[in-house]
Amino acid sequence: MVKRVASLAVILFLASAVIYMSIPAKVRAVSGDAAAAGLEVHKKHCLKCHGPEGKGDGPAGKLLKTKPADWSDKAKLSKISDDELFKIILKGGEAAGKSKLMPAFEEKLSEQDIHNVIAFIRSLQK
Repeated sequence: MVKRVASLAVILFLASAVIYMSIPAKVRAVSGDAAAAGLEVHKKHCLKCHGPEGKGDGPAGKLLKTKPADWSDKAKLSKISDDELFKIILKGGEAAGKSKLMPAFEEKLSEQDIHNVIAFIRSLQK
């Protein structure tokens, strides 16, 4: 039993390392406290769908009928206010007239986490 738990721990550690290394250095080097904190939230909650660079090309996102938003698309995201992004993340896409496939994170993220993710998203458009 102990060997099995140890083996699972090693596998989880290696999987985390692989996911971290899949995030390009330019994204890992996000500047600003809020954006850097947002990157950490992104890695835990958003990367699966939005991908390592926020392009909507994550492993789970590739399986969806509607592609997740590409956060690096400056032209498109410049039309979306921070308040609207906050609502989308908090209440889910459908609550903001977007895809119902975007889940609500009101039970998982604090308001500060959401503001940090928004700072991270905005950092990708520079």
